[in-house]
Amino acid sequence: MAFDFWQYTPEAQHQIMILFSNRGTPKGFRYMNGYSSHTFKWVNDKGEAFFVKYHFKTDQGNKTFTGDEAAQMAVKDKDFATRDLREAIDKGDFPTWTWYAQVMPEKDAENYKYDVLDITKVWPHSDYPLKRVGRMTLNRNPENFHAEVEQAAFNPGHLVPGIEPSNCKMLQGRLYSYPDTHRHRLGTNYDQIPINCPYRARVHNYNRDGWMTVNGNQGGAPNYEPNSMNGPKENPKFAEHSYKLEGTVGRHKMAHPNCHYEQPRTLYNKVLSEEDRYWLVKNLAGPLSKCRRDIQEGMLVHFYRVDPDYARRVSEAIGVPLNKAKL
Repeated sequence: MAFDFWQYTPEAQHQIMILFSNRGTPKGFRYMNGYSSHTFKWVNDKGEAFFVKYHFKTDQGNKTFTGDEAAQMAVKDKDFATRDLREAIDKGDFPTWTWYAQVMPEKDAENYKYDVLDITKVWPHSDYPLKRVGRMTLNRNPENFHAEVEQAAFNPGHLVPGIEPSNCKMLQGRLYSYPDTHRHRLGTNYDQIPINCPYRARVHNYNRDGWMTVNGNQGGAPNYEPNSMNGPKENPKFAEHSYKLEGTVGRHKMAHPNCHYEQPRTLYNKVLSEEDRYWLVKNLAGPLSKCRRDIQEGMLVHFYRVDPDYARRVSEAIGVPLNKAKL
């Protein structure tokens, strides 16, 4: 089913190559990088807006399994990654990630060679180099897994002033779907559960009552605005950055439809080693060899457009010749 979908989504090629290379089987959580994927927006005290992408680079170094090693570990210890992380923290070997950001002035986005809001595209570091922001350290394990992990409610809309969402279509969808999911899963007042509360403050707003109210429910404060009882007021200082918008509203295809193979081609030729390419082809060949012939040929077309050598290797691995009529 996945390959049937992918044969109609050329923009997926870059991510497919990441997932089916050894990068897709990291040797535990400590040895993998993290990326925002989405584009966010930073606004400074002058009201200037910048688009940003986040990168969390592991300080432990990247380590991966091969496809065969990952399959063996899944049989031996399916919880290997979780156990490895917990044991390292228990020993005081706290894993860290250096946090970088790529920063693009908002005015650059309109004429950039890729759609900066396209989640399937990366920004070349040569255009927008990584800027070091800080470091994230995991230095404590949960004391109660249910209270601190199962009930955690992460939400991309939990942002502080100066950090805002962009108009990335997938991010915009997550802004409302995540809190809706948390309300269904944890209850209306999921943000009152200790793991989801601000660490040094309790928010005062007009969200009152409802199932699973677990704090003082803001006492007798009013639940409406405006009011004459000194209730909290909206502070215009923290309003979201405004921007000019022109164009026709509708469902449009990606703005740069012909660039879907450029970044996968760079990844294949300039980033992946020969060993990486070997495992990419081997890992793809396993599941793809079980697909229908028309799906196999559809995928080979995409691989060929990335690089003919890539297509040739997969073709030989699955025993399906390249269909020159489709190429």
